[in-house]
Amino acid sequence: MAVLKAPLWVAAVPTAAKSFVGNPVIGSATLNRWGLHTARMRIAARMARWRRRLLHRRVPADLRANFARDGFVVLPDFLPAAEFEKLRHEMLDAPWEAHEMRQGSTVTRRVLLDIAGLQRDKPALARFLGSDKLLSLIRYIASTGGAPAFSIQCILADARGAMDDPQCTVHADTFHSTAKAWFFIHDVGPEEGPFLYVPGSHRLTTERLDWERTQSMTARTHEKRDHAEGSFRISLAELQRLGLPPPTPMPVKANTLIVADTFGFHGRTPSPQPTRRIEIYGSLRRNPFVPWTGLDPLSLPGVKARVGSALLVLDRLGIARMPWRPVGRLKLDAPPRI
Repeated sequence: MAVLKAPLWVAAVPTAAKSFVGNPVIGSATLNRWGLHTARMRIAARMARWRRRLLHRRVPADLRANFARDGFVVLPDFLPAAEFEKLRHEMLDAPWEAHEMRQGSTVTRRVLLDIAGLQRDKPALARFLGSDKLLSLIRYIASTGGAPAFSIQCILADARGAMDDPQCTVHADTFHSTAKAWFFIHDVGPEEGPFLYVPGSHRLTTERLDWERTQSMTARTHEKRDHAEGSFRISLAELQRLGLPPPTPMPVKANTLIVADTFGFHGRTPSPQPTRRIEIYGSLRRNPFVPWTGLDPLSLPGVKARVGSALLVLDRLGIARMPWRPVGRLKLDAPPRI
């Protein structure tokens, strides 16, 4: 069986595949000692720089400078106040077909969004998801064109805090630039699990490469599953050795947008109290090795306005499995069902 799968494992190397435990080629200690993992990182970073040159004209210079310095952009008062209130009411006043995932003491609830299904009944939400300002910034930080996947996300954490929540361990999502966006419907205070980021950790430095090479040689057998799957966890002491500052928590007011390159180290601040937070979440990740910004399957006519539905179809077909399970129709702030 391994002989039959070997060509597929090799073919996955020039793609976004990241699992060390799921792919014996990507996870090979010998190949990574010789530099396979770090070579993938170098080439992906070079391609990301090239693609951003093709995308930069649609993003203001000050936002590009902020991203280059920090690895993220924070935009308070993103929408006019009246438009924000319309969007907020559209989200909170009606029930939604939801999915949930539990990670320790935290439940993440998601509602996958299709712009096509929102234009009549939720016009403010549809306008937000189609905003050129939003899409251009996500694409620039992701260093790729195409249609981001959007959802409504609810973070429901109980009073145990986050000792068993893997999202509260500082980590990088993968070995190359990707973008995630959060638009906050409520204020998020310091005690309510705000997003955190290590400023400047999106840059591929010599120190980062050396650390990644060391991790790659043992990742396949790492005790933490997320680490073995290619989402490397890092300690505060290791950050210091890499010449990086401590993580910066980001309490925000409602109507704030954050877009970050999650190749940089990030996470969720542990919350010492029960937390219920609602936000619009977006993500964009494509093959990091291609030199072009187009040719995105999710941007095809008939698909780009129905990305949420497309992801559900891929999940049902077993092509792109999601960790969330359907929990029926409910209001966004309802108690968890799993």
